[in-house]
Amino acid sequence: MTINRSRPVNLTYRHTAQSDAETLVGIRIAAMRESLERVGRFDPQRARDRFLKAFDPSLCRFIEVDGVTAGFILVRPEEDHWRLDHLYILPEHQGKGLGAAVLLDVFNDADAHHMPVRLSALRGSDANRFYQRHGFTQTDEAEWDIHYVRQPLGR
Repeated sequence: MTINRSRPVNLTYRHTAQSDAETLVGIRIAAMRESLERVGRFDPQRARDRFLKAFDPSLCRFIEVDGVTAGFILVRPEEDHWRLDHLYILPEHQGKGLGAAVLLDVFNDADAHHMPVRLSALRGSDANRFYQRHGFTQTDEAEWDIHYVRQPLGR
């Protein structure tokens, strides 16, 4: 596992509200568009509906760098694990170590609580390699998604 431990100096998280839902949908669509088009599943309405169906603003945070919104994250606590439901970085902010820095923050918190982190990634998406590079192991797969877990350190 290779984790870049350098952190963007001005990385911050800002709470979201129900009124941010459409902005978050736009970020999700922008971040996923290329992967969804590659597998022939790009449908902005479906992406919007899927996000809004389970959106919980109390669990969601904007990711900001130097005061500029670069994406968002939503981690959903479950009884025996944390589910990383959403981690989206806008295309113009990708490839700069921001996603790795955000994951490191999630890992530090999950490890402190002795919680595994689970997620699903779209089959054929570059996100699969990203998550594997950062210590996630595949647990299952479905028609459109691959499922992963990252165990807490020290277990």
